Amino acid sequence: MHTGGPTPYTAPAADGSDGFVGRRRELAQLRADIGRAGPHTRAGRPAPRGRVLLIAGRPGSGRTALAEELVRQVAADHPDGVLRARLTDPDGTPVPTERTARDLLRALGRPAPAGAEGDELAGALRAALAGRRALLLLDEVAGPEQVKDLLPDGRDCLVLAVSRGPLTGVPDVRPCVLDGLDTDSAVALLARCAGETPRVTVDPRAAECLVEACGGRPAALVLVGGWLAAHPTASVAEAVRRFGDLPDTLPGETESAGSRGPAGRVPRPRTHPAPAARPLVRALLLVHDSLPPSIARTLRLLALAPAGLVDAHTTAALAGCPMDAAAATLEGFVRLGLLRTTVVPGQYEVPGCLAPLLAVLVRESESPAEVRLARARMLERAVRLLKSCRAAAEPPGSPARKEMAGLPRALRFATSPAAAAWLDSRLPALRAAAAAAVDDGELDTLARRLVAALIRALSAHLGPEEAAPELYRLHELLSTVTGRRGLYGEHAAALLALGDLDARAGRPRKALTRHRAALEAARAAGGRGTGAAVRAMESLGDTYAGLGDRPRATDWYGRALALCQTRGDLVAEARLHGRIGAEHLGEGEWEEALRAWRAAAAACRRLKDGRGYARALEEVARAQERAGRVEEAARTRREALRWARRLGDELPGRATRGELT
Repeated sequence: MHTGGPTPYTAPAADGSDGFVGRRRELAQLRADIGRAGPHTRAGRPAPRGRVLLIAGRPGSGRTALAEELVRQVAADHPDGVLRARLTDPDGTPVPTERTARDLLRALGRPAPAGAEGDELAGALRAALAGRRALLLLDEVAGPEQVKDLLPDGRDCLVLAVSRGPLTGVPDVRPCVLDGLDTDSAVALLARCAGETPRVTVDPRAAECLVEACGGRPAALVLVGGWLAAHPTASVAEAVRRFGDLPDTLPGETESAGSRGPAGRVPRPRTHPAPAARPLVRALLLVHDSLPPSIARTLRLLALAPAGLVDAHTTAALAGCPMDAAAATLEGFVRLGLLRTTVVPGQYEVPGCLAPLLAVLVRESESPAEVRLARARMLERAVRLLKSCRAAAEPPGSPARKEMAGLPRALRFATSPAAAAWLDSRLPALRAAAAAAVDDGELDTLARRLVAALIRALSAHLGPEEAAPELYRLHELLSTVTGRRGLYGEHAAALLALGDLDARAGRPRKALTRHRAALEAARAAGGRGTGAAVRAMESLGDTYAGLGDRPRATDWYGRALALCQTRGDLVAEARLHGRIGAEHLGEGEWEEALRAWRAAAAACRRLKDGRGYARALEEVARAQERAGRVEEAARTRREALRWARRLGDELPGRATRGELT
């Protein structure tokens, strides 16, 4: 079971093993901590929750790789699966607990109610994990509250947290603090990443110097090893020399400027050796400065990838290059240790330790206009892919499928299942792209198009009910951007959708607030918002009816009806007359109900809607019976039966709100 992002990349071993190097002592400690008795057990009481293990270390220390290796070793003890979630976004923003809980529930096959928040989501997650033997890997934890809110109640679940520092306040957490690899393991990792040439083994002293310069940090060693693999004629001693000449700060960080070096970058003079705490900066610069300018620019632009997830489409759009070139570039970045593979074929992740460094490089190397253009190309590509994905759900020969056939091959989906699989695998990145575009505010038109396209694609492939949790968040984004731009008609539609989702999720008071806000937006839109105003009034009536407040429901239906009559909308008139009649029947107001249902029947007859007319007549007969007009009711019911038989139907049942037309 998998959620919340990709599984990390581990450098492949030459012997075909899993590629994990070293950390035997730490692994033994963690495995021992799983079975070690906690304070409750020692006191003779059952533990209230499962064990929480913590792997703490600085970015680049190999903490996630260690966590994944432990998961691999103990997964068999947790037959209900492994759940993964990353709790910090690539830009360093902590992920809200609500979002993590929603994603975990979705992975468990129990989507959260649309619009659910905080404690409700945490409670739903604990209920879903009750009785399960599952393992939760929480990567990039920003703070203890994130973990405490997600802790399962069951004692059989294991939580493995990965964080920079301690998790004060989490009960009975067992920390394992990482530093650099030991020398032998670090040299082995360097040799593995450097490729088949024996350069590392024939010059052990230089290899040890390089390991020491890297502080034994796996992320730096992987990058330097990738550089050696890409430069087969370079010696380890040369790598040591180049590494030592590099600054430990990035361009744009506070440091005195120096002369421009041979690679075109501005090195910074130092009066003392760079601290071992920042070897990752040097390793990244070593690789970055060795790349051709166009490839280096592509690498920098990956900092703009939503959720740190990239594929050939995203890369081609950001860099403005062909798809095949983008795919080849991404594979090259994997070999250099700049990207990690994921469980999704063709999708890669920017390592969390590199994402902030690339963000600095792109700010210093690219102008704001170039960054905006790259982001616009990426969003436009996503919109086109989503439109194609939506079209793939249509039947063959439909206008949407014909339009999709005219797109470039790279933007087409062969089958509807293929489109649905793509949508599911890319959903985290698409969701992040939509949220970032709305938050940014510079590309609102593209943001609106992206959110709307994602809403349509999810509705087409998942259906309104299954997609409701995702649709709720997307309509919130759409409401934000349309309200900001003064697009009152679209703003009203987004608020109406949110109100309807709130009503279906059992939050009528919140639904009323949304529907009233939608009505105000529709009125601000003037004549163009009349349809939305009718919908808002009708929705207000529906919500009050659900609350049992029939007088208010009738009042709102009446307001909507009056507006429909000014527009000549017979379909809405018939429906609203029926809803008003249903409320009067419920109140025991037979004469008022009779008038409303007769008006509904008349509207259906003008529409030449025979079935609607027959259903309305049945309700007229029902009102006549309640009013004591038994003979009239019998005649009306016979007429309804004749209409039903004429249409080949059985005697129509009693209509309910919304069934007419």
